[in-house]
Amino acid sequence: MVAKRDGTQDKRPQRQAAPSVQDPPLSLERIIATAVELLDAEGLDGLKMRRLADRLGSGAMSLYWHVANKEQVFDLALDSVLEYRGPSQISDSPDWRQAVFHMLEDWRASMLRHPWSASLLPRRALGPNILGRLELLGSILSRAGVNEADLNGAIWSLWNYVMGATITRANFDLSDEDMLAGQQRLAHLSQEYPTIVRARLLLDNDWDGVFRKGLDFLLDGLVPRQ
Repeated sequence: MVAKRDGTQDKRPQRQAAPSVQDPPLSLERIIATAVELLDAEGLDGLKMRRLADRLGSGAMSLYWHVANKEQVFDLALDSVLEYRGPSQISDSPDWRQAVFHMLEDWRASMLRHPWSASLLPRRALGPNILGRLELLGSILSRAGVNEADLNGAIWSLWNYVMGATITRANFDLSDEDMLAGQQRLAHLSQEYPTIVRARLLLDNDWDGVFRKGLDFLLDGLVPRQ
């Protein structure tokens, strides 16, 4: 109750102040999750420590209690989106090819959800999540029969395939109409380019199917089917 000027009490219910909504405490996990959101929205150039702090509702200097600098934020954000959450027993699967397919398709899908990651990965130190993927890939290939002397070449060949396929897909922005127009123009040059005209190359937008077929070709070269 509130006292009136004459000293009596006002018994009318008083409106309570709305509780203030506070951001959750600053933590490394929250910094990295917000950095990923910022990178998804604005790309690599959009990640500035001041902008990140604004999104977190904190001062920029507060971030440095949790991270050393922006470069560490890049490293941690990149590794966080590359975590493999597949079945833990995948390395023991009797179908080694399906195990490789599952892991590499998941890797590609992770980078397509966060397109900045594919261009950033070759420029950064490898974190525990991507190293874990490479270890899992190596162990599966070894169990499949890839010789120790060929293992590095096999791993890097598959790395290059996933990276190339991801970057191409992430940056390919032609519409169906554009692709059709390109194929029609190419048809007038069939004497110069008969094979790709016949295959209708410029109309093939089955990105997932092409990825799987190309991966089949690579794995056949590593361990021929019996």
